[in-house]
Amino acid sequence: MTGYIHSFQSLGAIDGPGIRFVAFTQGCNLRCGCCHNPDTWKMNEGKEYTAEDVANRAARYKEYFGSEGGITVSGGEPLLQADFVKEIFELCHKAGINTCLDTSGSILNDSVKALLKVTDRVLLDIKYTTDELYKKHAGCEMKPVLEFLDYLNKEKIPVTLRQVIIPTLNDNEENILELKRIASEHKCVDKTELLPFRKICQVKYDKMGLNFPFAHIPEPAAETMNELKSML
Repeated sequence: MTGYIHSFQSLGAIDGPGIRFVAFTQGCNLRCGCCHNPDTWKMNEGKEYTAEDVANRAARYKEYFGSEGGITVSGGEPLLQADFVKEIFELCHKAGINTCLDTSGSILNDSVKALLKVTDRVLLDIKYTTDELYKKHAGCEMKPVLEFLDYLNKEKIPVTLRQVIIPTLNDNEENILELKRIASEHKCVDKTELLPFRKICQVKYDKMGLNFPFAHIPEPAAETMNELKSML
């Protein structure tokens, strides 16, 4: 089976447990205001690879993974190519490589459920904690994301919740406490991470002739990030 890949990162340290080989899939169904990779949006702009190609690339770095590392498939949105990612993960499991899926959780169908059966951990990006902000700044409703998390909980798949902290939108106590509540109601969640909003992607938007929707928003101060993390 073949699929579209945007790029690879050989040794990632922030994309799941341990050291990870990261494959970034091409194509995304959302249009988040804080998106760092607008060049991943259109599926046909990626390069085509077979699942075996990707699994073999990951296997080259197996000696660096240790007991916790492995492959992470991110995006774009990997759930748009669930059958392709499933085959990658099946091949990686045969090679003794741990699998991790980095997703927005906005899609749940039979192909995605089949993929989750061979997924060792999910990094789930909970962008906001209100439907209003989801619709305005992500391009989808919050309900599908929570249904996705409910399914992960039902299947007992380990989950790391992640949220990018964006000043003026979700850098407040109300949001963090709601995120904490969501995590506490799902036993599958064993870790919650807050990541600072960054604007280094402005260069990509300029190069592509696109408007960066959050160009006017400042990056969060380190003190703010520490305060919010302490609430968790």
